[in-house]
Amino acid sequence: MSKRTAFAIAAHPDDIEFAMAGTLLLLKNADYEIHYMNITDGNCGSMSLPPDKIGAVRIEEGKSSAALANAVFHPPISHDMEIFYEDTPLRRLSSIMREVAPDILLLQSPEDYMEDHQNTVRLGVTSAFVRGVPNYRTEPPREAVANEVTIYHAQPHGNRDCMRRIVEPHIFVDIETALERKKAMLACHSSQKDWLDQTQGMGSYIQTMEELCREVGKLSGVFAVSEGWRRRSHLGFCGEMSDPLSDALGNLSFRRSD
Repeated sequence: MSKRTAFAIAAHPDDIEFAMAGTLLLLKNADYEIHYMNITDGNCGSMSLPPDKIGAVRIEEGKSSAALANAVFHPPISHDMEIFYEDTPLRRLSSIMREVAPDILLLQSPEDYMEDHQNTVRLGVTSAFVRGVPNYRTEPPREAVANEVTIYHAQPHGNRDCMRRIVEPHIFVDIETALERKKAMLACHSSQKDWLDQTQGMGSYIQTMEELCREVGKLSGVFAVSEGWRRRSHLGFCGEMSDPLSDALGNLSFRRSD
């Protein structure tokens, strides 16, 4: 059997850890090769350090987190607040998508509180769509691939969309056994402790993450602590009934009836 691969893509260093890392760790346990990519270097994430210095710090924090998960780390291709749905980043991300050729693609929510997140989703979805389009030119050039990919969207930050409405997942993943490693991955991003407190009022960012996962657990009615996912339309990506995430995780996942 050829290797199975899962690719987590998010906007900023620490976004994967907040909403995706538990599921990514469980997929690793299920013998998936896992890949980790933040689109930006996080160069705006400090109230005191200049962009080049905090950007370098945050890249290293992301590398440390990926190493804890035994994930393949992919370097960023942008700066904070410079993620736009345009030609250059799309061609660059599409080349990486063809290189990884994931079976499972984990992305942030299409509806979220900031544009960097939403634009990252658009870039991720389109790069997956053109993975098999031979006439689409990537940068650097890479041959099209023919694999199926199933896309799953994580919960938005705060479990609410930009209009403050609760977002109900389609699939819940029991991350209780992965929670401590998920916390350790988030703790790698130590530069963000004061930043998140001062700019977004999170206080203990690790505690905030756990509280959000426990809220998703309550939404499930099944698990105590959970990450939630919505499966994107199959059109252009995979078979109509394809759900490799649920298949891989078995009783660690709960899927609501469609």
